Amino acid sequence: MTSQFAEIDWAGRRVRIEHQWIGRERRDQPLLVFLHEGLGSISMWRDFPARLCAAAGCRGLVYSRPGYGRSTPRAAEEAWGLDFMHRQAHEVLPALLEALDIDADAQPPWLFGHSDGGSIALLHAARFPQRVAGLIVLAPHILVEELSVASIAKARTAYLETDLRDRLARHHDDPDSAFWGWNDIWLHPPFRDWSIEAELDSIRCPLLAIQGLDDEYGTLEQIRGIARRVEQTRLLELPDCGHSPHRDQPEAVIAAASQLIHQHNGDKR
Repeated sequence: MTSQFAEIDWAGRRVRIEHQWIGRERRDQPLLVFLHEGLGSISMWRDFPARLCAAAGCRGLVYSRPGYGRSTPRAAEEAWGLDFMHRQAHEVLPALLEALDIDADAQPPWLFGHSDGGSIALLHAARFPQRVAGLIVLAPHILVEELSVASIAKARTAYLETDLRDRLARHHDDPDSAFWGWNDIWLHPPFRDWSIEAELDSIRCPLLAIQGLDDEYGTLEQIRGIARRVEQTRLLELPDCGHSPHRDQPEAVIAAASQLIHQHNGDKR
């Protein structure tokens, strides 16, 4: 797939958003929008979006958020606020859909989010409950846990002392933009009180929450907390699986996600 670029007005400037389409011409199929993790980008998904879209009978939209991949980097002096995921959910994603002529009122998309991207998907569905057909979230964060902070602190050490920066440079035009924007806010002491639990109550769409039993960035309380708030939630807790279920257990994720999508699009296969 070849990346394309859309431009949106955001944070007081014109920002370009790297994106790729999967089966864009198949307009009779539901749209599945992929939201990446805190250090992710289009290229870090590899072939997973295409595999899931094929199994689920969907067309797909994959994009890199501002600061990531080939999208406009974070400005050097720009520090993310405590509401950085809210702004992605309430401002950036709606602006991108509009720029790409996606009418979410007429044809609500499905959202597939991983880690920070899962939280953004939840926040978007909570703010715009009629504009989302369904949610599939992998290792989302709904509150800050000590385990998360400890692992993110270890990532900081790895970025400074190992080849992590070089490895991220394969996926980001500006790896410092991607890493420090994410790492600084997660380790900012006031962020310890961040929670989106109460906001989940307004989610109305089908929801599948997936987490690995060996997730080094969060406990099962993250997805079980979603289930307590959103009664239609289905949980999938995967053994032998860390923070990236779509990499560690791709077949299980594809099977569960495609089943949910088929069921809610009139296909009972």
